[in-house]
Amino acid sequence: MKDKEIIQPRDYPLLLRDQVRENQLLVDVGGKISSTLNLREVLSYILDAVKQLVPYDAACVYLLGSDDEEVISVTQRGYSLGREKDLRTKIGTGIVGWVAMTGQDSIVNDVREDPRYRMARKRTRSEMVVPIRSGDDIIGVINLESDSIEAYDCDDMSRLTKFAGQAAIAIRMASLYREIEEKRRMEQEFMVARDIQCHFLPGGDPEIPGFDISGMNLPSLEVSGDYYDFIDVAAGQLGIVIADVSGKGIPAGLIMAAFRASLLAEVRNNFAIRTVLSKVNRLVYESCDLAEFVTAVYGVLDEKSRVFTYSNAGHNPPLLLRPGKPVENLSDGGTILGAFADSEYTESRVVLSPGDILAFYTDGVTEASSPVGVEFGERGLEKVLRKSAHLTAKAMCYTIRGEIRRHTEREALGDDLTLVIVKVESGA
Repeated sequence: MKDKEIIQPRDYPLLLRDQVRENQLLVDVGGKISSTLNLREVLSYILDAVKQLVPYDAACVYLLGSDDEEVISVTQRGYSLGREKDLRTKIGTGIVGWVAMTGQDSIVNDVREDPRYRMARKRTRSEMVVPIRSGDDIIGVINLESDSIEAYDCDDMSRLTKFAGQAAIAIRMASLYREIEEKRRMEQEFMVARDIQCHFLPGGDPEIPGFDISGMNLPSLEVSGDYYDFIDVAAGQLGIVIADVSGKGIPAGLIMAAFRASLLAEVRNNFAIRTVLSKVNRLVYESCDLAEFVTAVYGVLDEKSRVFTYSNAGHNPPLLLRPGKPVENLSDGGTILGAFADSEYTESRVVLSPGDILAFYTDGVTEASSPVGVEFGERGLEKVLRKSAHLTAKAMCYTIRGEIRRHTEREALGDDLTLVIVKVESGA
């Protein structure tokens, strides 16, 4: 390390000039931070400013990785191209990693005599490293290297520490800006996805003689891929579909859009229900990634015969409640849509009688949890359906929503809540 020199009176003007210069550079860096939120640009400017006060042959600003186990180079000077791998190290490894771990400054007069040193430049002889602090946290380090032995002293360390403080401000502001932008992006995505979802939901309930039918979709704070629809298949025949797309946000909304378009196209071709689902499955399989899929129930209600023909593609089984009889689950069909290219589906028929209630739902209904983690469940849904059987289908939907609110003890939904209630009227 350089010997401490005795300050002579004649040196005061020079020292004052250096102090003014240092302060001006710090002010300039502060102005740069205020004028741009480009982190790499600001850190690069900081390294350029440092060099005017503390000469170096190589320099690097490191930030802690997202897992807090690595320090990663983000801005560097003087290192050979292609050596980026050498500028990446684990916490506690090398002088840079040691400073990141301990938060202690380090001046190494001769790196060849320090076992901590990990060579990134063959010509480096001395090194100085200071931590970048944000409050009590170490968020990175600044590293200077020189080709000369004993290139740095305590005054240099003091100057570099001041610039590390400026780097911390730049990093905090850039991080805050990224958080704001991410929140704004997510809000925009939420609105787009919600518009997609709402656009595909029915504009109203169908009017079918002898039946009271109503649907409901209540969105949670996040957008999922719940979907239900009523489709005019033919005179006296109403298609009913309820589906849930894996995932959330715009991706789920786009998958739902593709599912809906394919379903409507195949329904118009007058295929059998099992064939419709097989063809839709093929499209979902070809359009989605491995982790993306759709669960659905699609069926056709015949007005005159009161027969509901359906196929269940891995969805929550609709509940069929008949007065004085145990609940029935409509589970026949096949696997989820999009899992396998050549999935086949079966279809089943149920004959409906006056007083029967058919309830379609998504998992946002049955998986709604109480504060202690108890799910609403199928039994909770059945209980509400029987209790509210005297109400209209629409009123039953709202009654179920109210019971779920009481069960969860919160107003907001944890997931989308989607219901379709079909009541067979006594005069049918």
